Amino acid sequence: MIKVTIVDDNAEVRAALVKIINGAEGFELSGSYEDGQEAYVLIPLMKPDVVLMDIHLGNGESGIECIRKLKPDYPEILFMICTVYDDDEKIFEALCAGASGYMLKRTSPSELLRAIGEMLDGGAPMSGLIARKVVSVFQVNDGGGQGWNPLHAKKGKSLPGLSNRENEILHQLAQGLLYKEIAASLFISSETVRKHVYHIYEKLQVGNRVEAINKFFRRS
Repeated sequence: MIKVTIVDDNAEVRAALVKIINGAEGFELSGSYEDGQEAYVLIPLMKPDVVLMDIHLGNGESGIECIRKLKPDYPEILFMICTVYDDDEKIFEALCAGASGYMLKRTSPSELLRAIGEMLDGGAPMSGLIARKVVSVFQVNDGGGQGWNPLHAKKGKSLPGLSNRENEILHQLAQGLLYKEIAASLFISSETVRKHVYHIYEKLQVGNRVEAINKFFRRS
């Protein structure tokens, strides 16, 4: 059962998301909050698997700041931005704060549920428009005269401080593979991959796949 918490100051949107989660098999609502203060206190108590977080929560509160505060202490909780905002600054601020996914509110219920499942399997789901914006950043000049190419992951140097297995998994994360795909290629379980990824994030002092890949390509 996937436990999901919703944080959104819009009562209608919040009710719609609650209906989606409650009506989906294999999902369980573990809280629905309208402001960041409430979320900051109750999310650690409810310990959901996933939090659907709006960016602007009213009264000047920021969902991004809420993620930034919670993620370091609760790295096992996955945060997905669910918002109407698609500007570059908000996207990368959210990802750097620790969000693992970024979906627009116009996303269909089935696509939202699929994205939650993908995120739990190690993916970084994003609405099509958001994904294109992220890809465009990696395609710009990286300071070395070449654009980013995922195939470079196979040729990348190992990062100091990581074990051989952790570097191997980081290389595959950089290629966009899901946990189950990495597990199959290395003949280990998805849970073992998940544990390795947790240690990778801990050693690199990052909160999500995007930040880890930035470290891999010496972009941070």
